[in-house]
Amino acid sequence: MPRLKSVHHLALTVTDVDRSVPWYVRVLELEEAARREDPETGMRKVVLKSADHSFSVVLVQHPDTERPWFDERRTGLDHVAFCVDTRDELKDWEKRLAEHGVTYSAAKASRTLPGSEVVVFRDPDGIQLEVWAEID
Repeated sequence: MPRLKSVHHLALTVTDVDRSVPWYVRVLELEEAARREDPETGMRKVVLKSADHSFSVVLVQHPDTERPWFDERRTGLDHVAFCVDTRDELKDWEKRLAEHGVTYSAAKASRTLPGSEVVVFRDPDGIQLEVWAEID
């Protein structure tokens, strides 16, 4: 039976791609790879790739942008976690987030997966993002 290897891309609905794209590029160091607007539906999509092109984040703006702040308690996405290899890299992310004025929680042990530490923060629409390191 074929097995899944990894996530190819993650698509997130945002209220304003023109606000979100620069944030994701600046804070997460993603690169804009493609942009598309559909004149019939009014949908806008921007594909952002990691520096090594190992994954993509697609930001989607639907024409109805009058949405409430993101709430992980609703059915759908709860959060997105990105991996780093070491505790030192996790500390580097704390410094990076602070430099960019992003509010975050300091690295702490995960209650979900013992042996891991996580830094939690939110994007401009309130979507919870995490940087995660397996320590043990």
